[in-house]
Amino acid sequence: MSLIKERPASDTLSWRAFDREHHLHPFTDTKALAEEGCRVITRADGVYIWDSDGKRLLDGMAGLWCVNVGYGRKELADAAYRQLLELPYYNSFFKTSHPAAIELAKLLADVTAPHLNHVFFTNSGSEANDTVIRLVRRYWDLAGKPEKHVIISRNDAYHGSTIGAASLSGLKPMHEQGHLPIPGIAHIAPPYWYRDGGDLSPEQFGLAAARWLEEKINELGADRVAAFVGEPVQGAGGVIVPPENYWPEIQRICNEYDVLLIVDEVICGFGRLGAWFGSDHYRLKPDLMPIAKGLSSGYLPIGGVMVGDRLADLFIAEGKEFAHGFTYSGHPVACAVALANIALLRDEKIIENVKAATGPYLEKRWGELAEHPLVGEARGVGFVRALELVKNKTTREFFEPAGEVGRMCRDFCFDNGLVMRAIRDAMIISPPLIMTKEHIDELIELVNKCLDLTAKELGIS
Repeated sequence: MSLIKERPASDTLSWRAFDREHHLHPFTDTKALAEEGCRVITRADGVYIWDSDGKRLLDGMAGLWCVNVGYGRKELADAAYRQLLELPYYNSFFKTSHPAAIELAKLLADVTAPHLNHVFFTNSGSEANDTVIRLVRRYWDLAGKPEKHVIISRNDAYHGSTIGAASLSGLKPMHEQGHLPIPGIAHIAPPYWYRDGGDLSPEQFGLAAARWLEEKINELGADRVAAFVGEPVQGAGGVIVPPENYWPEIQRICNEYDVLLIVDEVICGFGRLGAWFGSDHYRLKPDLMPIAKGLSSGYLPIGGVMVGDRLADLFIAEGKEFAHGFTYSGHPVACAVALANIALLRDEKIIENVKAATGPYLEKRWGELAEHPLVGEARGVGFVRALELVKNKTTREFFEPAGEVGRMCRDFCFDNGLVMRAIRDAMIISPPLIMTKEHIDELIELVNKCLDLTAKELGIS
């Protein structure tokens, strides 16, 4: 049951006018938005959101990949309220801490891999990945190898939009604004089999794609390469699912060349793939693990970096200051909500249910969409999925220019009560982990309807 009573009829036009006059939106064509007007979301409950005109939408994106336990959870609101009364804020500078941050750090050590025993708190995934750059380069400085400073990432990766995180990201539109990437960042191609695999089998392509990392290390010099960073499944780049043999080979290469492995769990963490973390799903041993989003199910801003013993032990042994931090690192209210959120994931066995029941059911129903004439590939893992919309299924010919068909389908989704994201011409979902089989059936019915409307608009049958 929602915590907030339904609002009375509101002045949507006034809100849109104020938004147009005063609010700059992220990743938005400001001129186009001003002409069209924003969508005003006023409440949410479970897997649904409502706009200011009273229209209900099934939230296939869990907000922005983050509302894992669903909307309207009283337990999280109560946790925030109690903490606000007791200690609404204090910092973690100057040899100081507080119970919420301490208890959350311990709990995170419990739910992550045995070698991840420390966390550096941030307020977002972008800050977590900026922190990763600082941690990596500081580690190699302390290890006596300051020349090892280059971090290798992947094209189509998304690690955030601050200057450092945007540099790690592999999205050209971001790099074209602001003279990015910063020095010491390199990129390789992603394991995007459907687009780039050609005549190779997924297994052949998986090994080839992983070995692009080895080629880049040798090109740059192993004595200069500090780390490799990757999302277990590339989310905002288009839900790029690697072949099964890709990550084991990446792990081997990092071990062989003494390159730190950074596994960005901002999207995949806290159950999205049907395991606590993508690292668990792919059996990886990261040296650093950025986290955010599902850490609090988006109820309050919080992120962090899980730091492996290899790095933490050296930082502690050296006894030198790490000159980095944020005013709100380990904010007590955000930490209290994260503690309550992880308790819900554990106590209600939400992740186990995704792995054993709803995840396989979603995979089955999602696979049925591959029969649609617009769909070239239906892919995904757990509760993150994509449909690749193509002009020709047989030849894998993509639409040109890229993105127009995706935007058309996305608009049909919104018009018909579904939040579904378009990345180029891939339609993306990342729904709340509390979805039932009945919700999944509703989702598939809506997706089919919107695909049909898109095909009709394109004259495809």
